[in-house]
Amino acid sequence: MSVLFIRSAQAYVGGELWRMQIIWVLVGASSYAVMSLINYHFWMRYAHYLYFLGLLALCLVFLGPEIYGAKRWIDLGIFKIQPAESAKLATLVLGASILSRSEIGTLRESMKGIGKVALCFILPMFLIFRQPDLGSTLVFPPMLFSLLYVAKIPSRFFVGTFLLFVVVLGVVGFDVYRYYQFKTENPRPDDTVLAYEDTSLLPLKDYQRKRILTFLAPEVVDRGGVGANWNRIQALIAVATGGLGGKGLGDGMQAKLGYLPSAVGHNDFIFAVLAEEAGFAGGLLALVLFAVVIIGCLLVAGRASDRFGAMLATGAAALLMTHVFVNVGMTLGITPITGLPLPFLSYGGSFLVSCCILMGLVQSVYRHRKEFR
Repeated sequence: MSVLFIRSAQAYVGGELWRMQIIWVLVGASSYAVMSLINYHFWMRYAHYLYFLGLLALCLVFLGPEIYGAKRWIDLGIFKIQPAESAKLATLVLGASILSRSEIGTLRESMKGIGKVALCFILPMFLIFRQPDLGSTLVFPPMLFSLLYVAKIPSRFFVGTFLLFVVVLGVVGFDVYRYYQFKTENPRPDDTVLAYEDTSLLPLKDYQRKRILTFLAPEVVDRGGVGANWNRIQALIAVATGGLGGKGLGDGMQAKLGYLPSAVGHNDFIFAVLAEEAGFAGGLLALVLFAVVIIGCLLVAGRASDRFGAMLATGAAALLMTHVFVNVGMTLGITPITGLPLPFLSYGGSFLVSCCILMGLVQSVYRHRKEFR
């Protein structure tokens, strides 16, 4: 499905990325097979080394090229890699390793383990946020809380964290409201007007505020529908006109005629291409397949013989579910546009291979479950 719809999404510019995707599929499948054979406890022993390599790679991106206003890739000449994807895996493995070895009891007894795993997650989140890559940053909290839930941290911690989240959400909401007022008063600011990000205390870029506001009030930040709002509108048109059975493979007009930009159609908005050409039935089939994979991860977590294995499988389910929910949600206009790719469908070697490695880890948990009973 990935190769077919990437080919359709790139038809407007005659792109050949679908051929490269076939190579990445083969690399990913091989990675999955190898990871499934290796006992997952092997990675517990080397979790710290993997984590520090991941942090090092995240630091190296700041020396690399800036693409679309962000530094997220390391250029290896033949291809580019995105370290944020491998950092997600390394952080998951180390976080699961820390919590599986920590003493969990009362909230006070659990705070040492919570502090260690929180620091483990905060460091890569900060580096990824500075790239900037808000979408990938948002994947880490669901993974973290899924691990804490499996570790059976006292419920008071989750209540307190939820209240803190509400406060943070309120602060960000107020900041976006002030940005809304700023854009209303300065629809086309001249050189004498400071950018809003220069006057705000929050470490957000204006383009990130604009993405949130594009979702809430597109008429303010994108009156002509030429920015992120254009992508949202064209994706909605693609999904809406697909009907029940779709227009047929290669016959989707939004991507074929270039209305859905070729720069995003094959990655962030691949679901829009799928929904237009395969219709509601194709979109539903993709969501059912995602549900099978995610539920399978949770079933493996339930059958795991130790906490480390259960946390790996649960964290994998949380990571995939976050990507699917946010990506499909932004295509349907129910979540802000954050640029998160769709697992196994979006174009991208780093992400596809990392997803396959993640599934290999889960398979290893199931394959070796009887060795630790």
